Amino acid sequence: AQSLPAPVRQLLELLPDASDGPPPAPANRLPVLERIGGHTISSLTEIGTVTSLGGMTLRGGLQALTGRSRMRLSDLLSDTANAGPQALLIVGIVNFLIGAILAFVGAVELQKFAAGIYVASLVGIAMVREMAAVMTAIIMAGRTGGAYAARISTMQGNEEIDALNVFGIPTSTYLILPAVLSLVITMPFLYLYGCLIGMLGGFVVAISMLDITAAGYFHQTITSFGIGQFIFAFVKSIVFGAFIGLTSCRIGLKAGRSAADVGIAATRAVVVGIVGVIAIDAIFAVIADVLGI
Repeated sequence: AQSLPAPVRQLLELLPDASDGPPPAPANRLPVLERIGGHTISSLTEIGTVTSLGGMTLRGGLQALTGRSRMRLSDLLSDTANAGPQALLIVGIVNFLIGAILAFVGAVELQKFAAGIYVASLVGIAMVREMAAVMTAIIMAGRTGGAYAARISTMQGNEEIDALNVFGIPTSTYLILPAVLSLVITMPFLYLYGCLIGMLGGFVVAISMLDITAAGYFHQTITSFGIGQFIFAFVKSIVFGAFIGLTSCRIGLKAGRSAADVGIAATRAVVVGIVGVIAIDAIFAVIADVLGI
């Protein structure tokens, strides 16, 4: 070893005198029931955390109405512009195509029974009751929810969240409240916009495929549903917006601090948002059946 160059000898001196022995045996996996219980407890804990976060956000919203909130108006306006006007194009395209598809499928089947005029009722009821609210919420979960999670997880990695906590600025009011309020404000209007665009898509297909006049299509549409359908879906869209905002911000807050964690948080926010919207819609369907709507 003395014949080796000095740098090589220095490296050899860093080696331990004896090996540490064989690696430890892997720990036995937990029983199935214990793993299920652990996942259940962690899921319930996460639900409680999101609920608590929603409560703090609601309290911050009430404080904002009285002018005692730390939320900046510029943040709310920026988030509202991003979640509302800038989303009109994609929301319009998707809902137009959904209405056109419903009209096409309905026209093919209803023509067999000489009931083509009821395509207007099919498209109108489907868009007002379900499709406009659900499709708009899915779009916002993928577009805005993922962006919120990525933004907050990036702030977490840059230690901006820690700086806010050091200065005593609550993240629930400073960061989460504008994001949630922007979705709660814009989702109902995007739902109404999606309804109109979806009916327009159905109108274009029905007029081109069936022997229906524009006046007849319009009359059949407005007589196929009542104002109660609009109110019910309007409330549902507000719940969708609050859910997407809260879960996306929560996922961003609990993300890691590396660059890879930003992408993981965004992906998880999109998946949770889409699955959650469909689950909430199923709950609302049961409520509508109970209320007879």
